[in-house]
Amino acid sequence: MGQRLVAAVLTIGGAIGFLAAFTLTVEKIALLKDPSYSPSCSINPVLSCGSVMTTPQAEVFGFPNPLLGIAAFAIVTALGVVLWTGAAWPRWIWWGLQAGVVFGVVFAHWLIFQSLYRIGALCPYCMVVWAVMIPLFWYTTVHTLTRGHLPVPDRVRRAAGAVAGYHGVVLTAWYLIIVVLILQRFWLYWTTLL
Repeated sequence: MGQRLVAAVLTIGGAIGFLAAFTLTVEKIALLKDPSYSPSCSINPVLSCGSVMTTPQAEVFGFPNPLLGIAAFAIVTALGVVLWTGAAWPRWIWWGLQAGVVFGVVFAHWLIFQSLYRIGALCPYCMVVWAVMIPLFWYTTVHTLTRGHLPVPDRVRRAAGAVAGYHGVVLTAWYLIIVVLILQRFWLYWTTLL
């Protein structure tokens, strides 16, 4: 996994995630100002940011989740730009980035579960964040494992190197699983649209 590829994923993924988190924050502020406000991403009963924004899951840490996204994605974008210049990072930065993307992908998947099986609605901007967290986690993890930034046994490093050759297949399968879960969960609604 080349450093320039990882830099591109961090920069582009971070920027997209930042824009989605920023937009969600603007929508949340508008909703707080006017409870009758209908967010731009409230399209139908299933694709409805408004339904998601008003749940406890939208403020897990006592403040709106998108604020966490704004800070985290700004850092990821900046790190990506620095890495794109060819800069060599100390190991602690790789460890911090790895910890951040692990937290981010676990949190995103918890939110996917909550959206599908507890809230019963999908927030389109949130789904953008989910979509960028997966490659951010995947490419960072494969890179840190194969380049020796994480202290792991040689067999783990070799396995990561073998899987790295199939990075597109892994991402495609990951996204397909989520799409199938969404289709299955809201199948009755989707069929009424046909």
